[in-house]
Amino acid sequence: MRVLIVEDEQRLAEALSQIMLEQRYAADVVYDGNDGLAYALSGQYDVVVLDVMLPGRNGFDVVREMRAQKNATPVLLLTARDELPDKVKGLDCGADDYMTKPFAPEELLARVRALSRRQGDVVLEELAFQDLTLSLSTRSLACGAKSVTLGYKEFEVLRLLLANPRMIVPKEDIITKVWGSDSDAEDNNVEAYISFLRKKLYFLGSRVSIGTVRKVGYKLEAVEV
Repeated sequence: MRVLIVEDEQRLAEALSQIMLEQRYAADVVYDGNDGLAYALSGQYDVVVLDVMLPGRNGFDVVREMRAQKNATPVLLLTARDELPDKVKGLDCGADDYMTKPFAPEELLARVRALSRRQGDVVLEELAFQDLTLSLSTRSLACGAKSVTLGYKEFEVLRLLLANPRMIVPKEDIITKVWGSDSDAEDNNVEAYISFLRKKLYFLGSRVSIGTVRKVGYKLEAVEV
C-alpha cells in the first residue's frame, strides 16, 4: 500500500510515516496543503492521511479540489478539532473518514486499511485534458481519430502531467514517481522522455503542448488557436 501523509507538524508527520513503514507500507510526507494537493492528484496513492490546519491550503480545500479534479483516492482527515460542524464540513467536502488527535496507532491503521479496501469501488479508466485522452488500461493516447500507444515510462510521465493539468510538476517529482526514489536517474532522463512525448503530441496534431519551466519542471499547456 502507498500512503500520502500531509501534516505540517514535522514530529507527528515522522511518527505517522514510521507507523506506516512498520506495516511495510510505502509512505510519502509533505508539509503544506499546496504540495499535498499536487502529490494527491498524481494518482499514485491508495490512501491520503490529511491534516486540516495546513499552511498554503487547508485540508478542506485540498480534498474539495481533489474531488473537483475527479480524483477518488480515499482521504482520512486528521485534526485536533473535534467539533461536530468541522466533522460534517470535512465529510461534505469529500473526505471518506475523520479522526481527531490524539489517536491510537492501531485505530489509525485500521481506518487506513478500511479506506484502501473501499478504493476498489471506484476505478478511473482515463485521464483527459483539452483534446487529449489517455487510457489508463491500454496506455493509448488519443486525439480525435488518431491514437498512439505509449511506452511504460512515457505513459507514467504523461499520467503525472495529466493528473496535474496546468500545474508545474517538478523534475524531482517525476524522477521519484516514475523511476523511484532509489534510482540514479537524472534530469536528462526526464528530458529525453519529455522529448518523446512532444513528438507524439505533434504526430497526433494535439493543441496541447508540454511547457518547460526553467530549472523547475514541466506543465501541460493548451495551444491557442
